[in-house]
Amino acid sequence: MDRDDNPARDRTDLAEDRTLLAHERSYAGWIRTGMASLGIGLGLNALFRSLEPTWVAKAIATGFFLMAVFIFISAQRRASRVLERLHAHWISELRPVRIRLLTGVLVSVTCVLIVAIWLLVPA
Repeated sequence: MDRDDNPARDRTDLAEDRTLLAHERSYAGWIRTGMASLGIGLGLNALFRSLEPTWVAKAIATGFFLMAVFIFISAQRRASRVLERLHAHWISELRPVRIRLLTGVLVSVTCVLIVAIWLLVPA
Protein backbone atom coordinates (compact mmCIF):
# COMPACT_ATOMS: atom_id res chain seq x y z
CA MET A 1 0.00 0.00 0.00
CA ASP A 2 1.40 3.39 -0.96
CA ARG A 3 1.42 6.23 1.49
CA ASP A 4 -1.14 8.88 0.76
CA ASP A 5 -1.13 12.57 1.57
CA ASN A 6 -3.16 12.11 4.74
CA PRO A 7 -0.77 12.38 7.72
CA ALA A 8 -3.44 11.33 10.22
CA ARG A 9 -4.12 8.16 8.24
CA ASP A 10 -0.37 7.46 7.99
CA ARG A 11 0.00 7.77 11.77
CA THR A 12 -2.92 5.42 12.33
CA ASP A 13 -1.55 2.87 9.87
CA LEU A 14 1.92 3.03 11.41
CA ALA A 15 0.44 2.63 14.90
CA GLU A 16 -1.41 -0.46 13.72
CA ASP A 17 1.82 -1.84 12.25
CA ARG A 18 3.65 -1.21 15.54
CA THR A 19 0.85 -2.97 17.41
CA LEU A 20 1.16 -5.99 15.12
CA LEU A 21 4.92 -6.11 15.68
CA ALA A 22 4.44 -5.83 19.45
CA HIS A 23 1.91 -8.64 19.28
CA GLU A 24 4.40 -10.84 17.40
CA ARG A 25 6.94 -10.23 20.16
CA SER A 26 4.32 -11.22 22.73
CA TYR A 27 3.50 -14.37 20.77
CA ALA A 28 7.21 -15.24 20.68
CA GLY A 29 7.33 -14.71 24.45
CA TRP A 30 4.45 -17.14 24.98
CA ILE A 31 6.19 -19.72 22.80
CA ARG A 32 9.42 -19.26 24.79
CA THR A 33 7.45 -19.75 28.00
CA GLY A 34 5.98 -22.99 26.65
CA MET A 35 9.42 -24.18 25.60
CA ALA A 36 10.73 -23.35 29.07
CA SER A 37 7.94 -25.45 30.56
CA LEU A 38 9.08 -28.35 28.35
CA GLY A 39 12.66 -27.89 29.51
CA ILE A 40 11.64 -27.78 33.16
CA GLY A 41 9.59 -30.95 32.72
CA LEU A 42 12.48 -32.78 31.08
CA GLY A 43 14.92 -31.54 33.70
CA LEU A 44 12.72 -32.56 36.62
CA ASN A 45 12.14 -35.96 35.05
CA ALA A 46 15.89 -36.48 34.76
CA LEU A 47 16.57 -35.09 38.24
CA PHE A 48 13.97 -37.19 40.02
CA ARG A 49 14.32 -40.35 37.92
CA SER A 50 15.68 -42.30 40.87
CA LEU A 51 12.72 -41.27 43.06
CA GLU A 52 10.47 -44.10 44.20
CA PRO A 53 7.85 -44.75 42.96
CA THR A 54 9.15 -44.02 39.47
CA TRP A 55 5.84 -42.71 38.18
CA VAL A 56 6.12 -39.61 40.40
CA ALA A 57 8.89 -38.04 38.29
CA LYS A 58 7.00 -38.88 35.12
CA ALA A 59 3.80 -37.36 36.52
CA ILE A 60 5.61 -34.15 37.48
CA ALA A 61 7.15 -33.91 34.00
CA THR A 62 3.79 -34.63 32.39
CA GLY A 63 2.25 -31.76 34.35
CA PHE A 64 4.81 -29.35 32.90
CA PHE A 65 4.31 -30.82 29.43
CA LEU A 66 0.55 -30.33 29.67
CA MET A 67 1.15 -26.78 30.85
CA ALA A 68 3.27 -26.23 27.74
CA VAL A 69 0.46 -27.55 25.52
CA PHE A 70 -1.97 -25.14 27.20
CA ILE A 71 0.46 -22.24 26.68
CA PHE A 72 1.00 -23.10 23.00
CA ILE A 73 -2.72 -23.35 22.28
CA SER A 74 -3.51 -20.18 24.25
CA ALA A 75 -0.83 -18.27 22.37
CA GLN A 76 -2.21 -19.45 19.02
CA ARG A 77 -5.78 -18.48 19.90
CA ARG A 78 -4.73 -15.07 21.16
CA ALA A 79 -2.60 -14.49 18.07
CA SER A 80 -5.46 -15.45 15.78
CA ARG A 81 -7.86 -13.05 17.50
CA VAL A 82 -5.42 -10.16 17.21
CA LEU A 83 -4.64 -10.88 13.56
CA GLU A 84 -8.36 -10.92 12.74
CA ARG A 85 -8.74 -7.37 14.06
CA LEU A 86 -5.52 -5.76 12.82
CA HIS A 87 -4.09 -5.52 9.33
CA ALA A 88 -0.54 -4.76 8.24
CA HIS A 89 0.05 -1.72 6.09
CA TRP A 90 3.80 -1.37 5.50
CA ILE A 91 5.16 -4.45 7.25
CA SER A 92 5.08 -8.15 6.54
CA GLU A 93 2.88 -9.74 9.18
CA LEU A 94 3.11 -13.23 10.60
CA ARG A 95 0.56 -15.27 8.68
CA PRO A 96 -2.12 -17.15 10.66
CA VAL A 97 -1.35 -20.41 8.83
CA ARG A 98 2.24 -20.27 10.09
CA ILE A 99 1.03 -19.70 13.63
CA ARG A 100 -1.31 -22.69 13.39
CA LEU A 101 1.45 -24.83 11.86
CA LEU A 102 3.94 -23.91 14.59
CA THR A 103 1.34 -24.59 17.28
CA GLY A 104 0.49 -27.96 15.73
CA VAL A 105 4.12 -29.00 15.57
CA LEU A 106 4.85 -27.90 19.15
CA VAL A 107 1.75 -29.63 20.54
CA SER A 108 2.54 -32.81 18.57
CA VAL A 109 6.14 -32.91 19.76
CA THR A 110 5.02 -32.33 23.34
CA CYS A 111 2.54 -35.22 23.10
CA VAL A 112 5.29 -37.45 21.70
CA LEU A 113 7.46 -36.48 24.68
CA ILE A 114 4.69 -37.46 27.07
CA VAL A 115 4.34 -40.86 25.41
CA ALA A 116 8.13 -41.25 25.32
CA ILE A 117 8.69 -40.68 29.02
CA TRP A 118 5.87 -43.03 29.99
CA LEU A 119 6.60 -45.84 27.52
CA LEU A 120 10.22 -45.56 26.46
CA VAL A 121 12.05 -44.30 29.53
CA PRO A 122 12.91 -47.31 31.69
CA ALA A 123 11.47 -47.40 35.19
